[in-house]
Amino acid sequence: MSAKKINEGITGLRERGSKIYQDGVHMLPGASLMVAEGVLKKITDVDKPFVTIINSYTNQIPGHAHLDKLGETLKKELEKKGVNVWYTNIGGAVCDGIAMGHFGMKYSLPSRELITDQIETIIGAHPCDAWIGIGNCDKIVPAMFNAMVRMNIPAIYVSGGPMRCGSNKTDLISIFEAVGRYTSGKMSKEDLESLAENACPGYGSCAGLFTANSMNILGEALGFALPGNGTIPATKSAADGERQFELNPARIELVKKSGEKLLELLEEDIRPLDILTKSSLDNAFILDLAMGGSTNTVLHLLALAYEAGIEYDLEYINELSKFTPNVTKISPSRPEVHMEDLDKVGGMGTILKSVYDSGKSKLKLDEKTVYGKLSDYVLNSPDPDGEIIRSTENAFSEEGGLAVLFGNIASKGSVVKTSGVEEDMMHFNGHAKVYDSQEEALEAILDNKVKDGDVVVIRYEGPKGGPGMQEMLSPTAAIKGAEIKAALITDGRFSGGTRGLCVGHISPEAASGGEIGLIKDGDPIELNVNDNTINLNISEEEIERRRKEMPAFKTKVTGGWLARYAGDAQSADKGAVLIRED
Repeated sequence: MSAKKINEGITGLRERGSKIYQDGVHMLPGASLMVAEGVLKKITDVDKPFVTIINSYTNQIPGHAHLDKLGETLKKELEKKGVNVWYTNIGGAVCDGIAMGHFGMKYSLPSRELITDQIETIIGAHPCDAWIGIGNCDKIVPAMFNAMVRMNIPAIYVSGGPMRCGSNKTDLISIFEAVGRYTSGKMSKEDLESLAENACPGYGSCAGLFTANSMNILGEALGFALPGNGTIPATKSAADGERQFELNPARIELVKKSGEKLLELLEEDIRPLDILTKSSLDNAFILDLAMGGSTNTVLHLLALAYEAGIEYDLEYINELSKFTPNVTKISPSRPEVHMEDLDKVGGMGTILKSVYDSGKSKLKLDEKTVYGKLSDYVLNSPDPDGEIIRSTENAFSEEGGLAVLFGNIASKGSVVKTSGVEEDMMHFNGHAKVYDSQEEALEAILDNKVKDGDVVVIRYEGPKGGPGMQEMLSPTAAIKGAEIKAALITDGRFSGGTRGLCVGHISPEAASGGEIGLIKDGDPIELNVNDNTINLNISEEEIERRRKEMPAFKTKVTGGWLARYAGDAQSADKGAVLIRED
């Protein structure tokens, strides 16, 4: 695939890399600074290849608090190979769990664009010949994937690995849902605090198949990361209740192997756009459907397709779903099963092998990856164990764990994690309770104002409206924890930890004049997941009357980075990418 033209600097980077430092004596001042920083031992080392490590270490995120140790290991390994190694950290990394429930969550999705731009800045200003990204959580992973295709020089990604589950097979979502039980009088504060202290035992991205781990394992299917990237735990196993801060030797070994593979990619001049194709995106969506991953993956894969210049139709996900059984369920869909369990039974390779063995899959195993062809790994993976990963004959459902719904509420689509929806909620009729922010909705839920049979509508929380499309884990977990039989629909998005009948990414969003902005309290709404429909059951005449009366949207944020983001952000059906509309 030909690379999308960005600017002449990136074109020069792709064509020449670090050879720019060999252009003549006028480049010697820069080389002198490289000696000063310790990257070059002597001026003539400028002729050696340059490799950049881009780490997202921060102790503000448990999935990243150990990445400094992994980064130092990688730096030493690469230096042994005789290349010049630049090692840098990026900022702007957000922990969605810590940002959840307050204004800070509005920064989470925009941080994907910010981090991609930082990587462009780092490599554009200091051209190298290849780079490796070390990340782990939520927006950092897709940001690094986007940067890989934007820069399109040899590159590989490696994660810090998932967290192990906490005491009694608990995790972060256990705490969020316990808040709902506490507020409805079903749990004591002492028990809630004890759970909060023990559910997240140590380093790693949160233990279930939430957004971080979904994207990390999808990186294997896309071909950007080595097998095991998404499932090998960050730490050694420890006794239940013990803190887990000792790094897993298998994770350290994966980091070393990723460094070795990067140099092979450099030697063979294999670049991200040699790997990423429409078919490899299909493969990633098939894996996502087979495992019922986070709905956020749809946003991120659409954004990746846009960055690579690949047209991808949101509705095609439903076509793939028809041929992709849901063969595994991990927390939150199955609260007692976590990423460490998936790793023990074969991870990505076994999931895809199960689906491929059905004989009707649309998987393309001939697609290129950083580790060879996808078939090289999948066909040599263990057979399904039947419990954590099932065969297609005994699948959790005949179709995939995600679905795209269309209707007069979402003319351009919306997304639901079907693997987290109870069977008796797959077709739901209810009446709207409308809120113009997540905060209003959460307050109503915690005040017991939401009842069985309601459809909670949260709008003006999309990319423009939020701005930033903050996650809705607090209200969805509160509904689930309080055991309320209600649906929730929003032009915002959900955490990978969300379960229940929760439909997000409604497009176009309310702030762009979308139909979700027309709904009023008490309106009848029908959700039919099996038929891929979401509809407001009022007359077309009434819809048009309301549309004419709909007030113009006024942004909630008028200053700072978020205001700039809101001005250029597109609706979720386009991956919430930034496109300046002049």
